[in-house]
Amino acid sequence: MKSITFFRLTAVVFLLMYIQGFAQNGTRLIGYDAITSGRGGAATGIFDNASLMMNNPAGLSFLKASQLDASMSLMAPSVYFTNTINDTKGKNNLFPLGSISYVKKGNKKLTFGVGIFTQGGMGADFTLNHALYKKQTNEYMMQDYHSKFAVMQGGVSIAYKLSKTFSLGITANVLYSMMEFQMPMSMPPQMMLGVINPSTGFTFGDMFSAPTASGGLGYNEVSAAANMSGLNAVEFNGKIGIAYQPNNKFSFGVNYTLPVKLHYKNGTANMDMTSQMNDAFSRVVSGIMQQNPSLTASEAQSQAMSQFSDLGIDLSKGASDKYNANASLGLPQSLAAGISFSATQQLRVSVDAEWINWANAFDNMNISLSGGTNKNISRMMGTIGSIEMPFPLQWKDVLLIRIGADWEATKKLTLRYGYAYGNNPVPESTVFPVFPAVVKHHISVGGSLQLSKQVILNAAYEHAFKNLVTASSVSLVGDQFNNSISGLANNIYHVSISWKMRK
Repeated sequence: MKSITFFRLTAVVFLLMYIQGFAQNGTRLIGYDAITSGRGGAATGIFDNASLMMNNPAGLSFLKASQLDASMSLMAPSVYFTNTINDTKGKNNLFPLGSISYVKKGNKKLTFGVGIFTQGGMGADFTLNHALYKKQTNEYMMQDYHSKFAVMQGGVSIAYKLSKTFSLGITANVLYSMMEFQMPMSMPPQMMLGVINPSTGFTFGDMFSAPTASGGLGYNEVSAAANMSGLNAVEFNGKIGIAYQPNNKFSFGVNYTLPVKLHYKNGTANMDMTSQMNDAFSRVVSGIMQQNPSLTASEAQSQAMSQFSDLGIDLSKGASDKYNANASLGLPQSLAAGISFSATQQLRVSVDAEWINWANAFDNMNISLSGGTNKNISRMMGTIGSIEMPFPLQWKDVLLIRIGADWEATKKLTLRYGYAYGNNPVPESTVFPVFPAVVKHHISVGGSLQLSKQVILNAAYEHAFKNLVTASSVSLVGDQFNNSISGLANNIYHVSISWKMRK
C-alpha cells in the first residue's frame, strides 16, 4: 500500500514539473525543498533531509531513519525591461513546482534513495515595441517575447559508509528539459550566403549589409519573428559526494555535479521575415526614386519588384516558413563544499561555497532548423530549407555562497534563517529580458513543526532582491537591446511534509 501511494504522488509531481521553473542563480534553484530553502540553500555539509540526493548523496548515510519527503513551491517572479521605446514590467506569472523523494536505510553501511526534483529554469513574458514592426500609420505593432526553460531530474542515490564517520555517495539521474522561445530574432546579414553574382561571390548578406551609398541596403542585422516550441531533451546526469560527521556537533561535505549536454529534438519553429522584407523593399523603392525623381511611387515599386525577381526572389510567395527545430545547450558542472556546526546547544550554523561552471555550459545555444519549403528564404540563406544559428549567451562562472541557521526554539519547533549570494552569470553583452537570470542576493526564513513522532511540517519563504543589469552599447543578441535594462526579482513560497519511518 505504501508503494502504491508513493507512485501516485510521484506521478502527480512529475506532471507538475513540466511547468516552468524560474532561475535563482543562472537557471539553478537555491534549494530543492522547504528545509534547505529556509536556511538559504545551505545543504552540502548538513545531513538532515532527503534532498541530499541533489546536494550531497553521501550525506544520506547520516539520516537517522528512512523517510519520505514531498514538497511544493510557488514562485512569483517579477521581470522588467527598458529601452528607448519600452519601459515595462513583464507578465505576472505564478509557477507551481514540486519534488518527492524517499530514502531507505539499509544495513549499517548502505542507504538508498529515489526521487524526482525540479532543478530550475528560467523564462519571462513581455509584449514589447520593436523598431522594425510598425503599421503604415507609423504606430508600433507590439510583439510577443516569451521564453520557457525548465529542468527536472529523477533518479536513484546510493550512500556507503566507509566508517562510522565517513561516507561516499553517488546519484544517477535521468534529466528532462523543455524549452520554448518566441521573439523577433536578429542575425548578422553575413549569415545570408545565397550568391547573387557567381563571378564575384557577392551574396545577399553583402547586399543587405553594404552601405546605401554603395547600392546596398545598409543593415547591420536582419530580423525574423521567431516562435520555437516543443523542444525536449532527455539526458543522463550524475553526482558524487563525500560526507564526514565525527559527532553530532560538526559535519563536512563535498559534492561534484557532472556537466550535461542537452540535445533538444522534435521541436517546431515558425520564422517570419515579412516585416524585414517589407522594410528592405521600401529601401529599394526609396533608392530608385532618389535616382529617378520623375518616377511615381507605383512605377518605382514595379521596378523594385522586377529587381527582386531578377535576384530569384518572388515577393508574392512571402518570407515566412515552418521548420523542424533542434537545439543544443549545456548544464554546468559544479563543485560545492560545506560545513555545519553547533554554535550553541540550540543553534546550528551551516555554510556552503559552490563553483558553477556556466562559462562552458552557456556559451552559445546552437539552433538548427530544417525542412523549410519557402524558396525565397532558401535563396537568400543559400541553403535548401535549413538554417544554422548560434545564439550567443557567453555566461560567466559563478561563486555561490550560502549561509543558514537552524534554531531549535522548542522541542517541536525549529526556526531557520538564510542568506545566499551569487554573482550574476549573465554578461552585459548578452543580457536580454526573456532570459533574465540576473539576481544576486537572497534571504529566506522558515521553520519545521513536529506534528507527531513521525510527521514534520516544513515551510519557508525566499526572496531574491531585484537586480537590474544594463546591456552593453553593442548587444550581441540584437540592436533592440543596446543599452537596454533587464531586471528580475522573485518571491518563492515552500511547504513540505517529512514522514520519518520507524525502524
